[in-house]
Amino acid sequence: MSGASADVVAPNNSDIGDMVQEGKNKTKIYCQRCSSLILLQQKASIKEKELFLPHMKKKPNAAPEDGETLNNFWLVEDMFTFENLGFTNTVDNIKYLICADCEVGPIGVHDIRQNKLFYVALDRVKHGE
Repeated sequence: MSGASADVVAPNNSDIGDMVQEGKNKTKIYCQRCSSLILLQQKASIKEKELFLPHMKKKPNAAPEDGETLNNFWLVEDMFTFENLGFTNTVDNIKYLICADCEVGPIGVHDIRQNKLFYVALDRVKHGE
């Protein structure tokens, strides 16, 4: 299920408009590490929302609360929309989203109290054809 093209890029906040078409993802979305396909184009809506995610690469002495607050997400309202996505165990009503192939993450978040809302951070994935 891998095989993203060479023009796959990670976003830069100034380029968000280039990734959106009619409020949805203009291109396919891939894992940053293994280029596994996560979402097909036009399957997620752009959403500005402030959410905390732990760092993808943990430092050996990092505290559990180490991470970053991100603001730009792809919102998916049905888990079956994803092509390749895994979930962590639930911690405090939160499941983190990870690549199903290489298990890198978290690339996003799902609050189990909001049954059908899945947020994928634009800064944690690659975009391309």
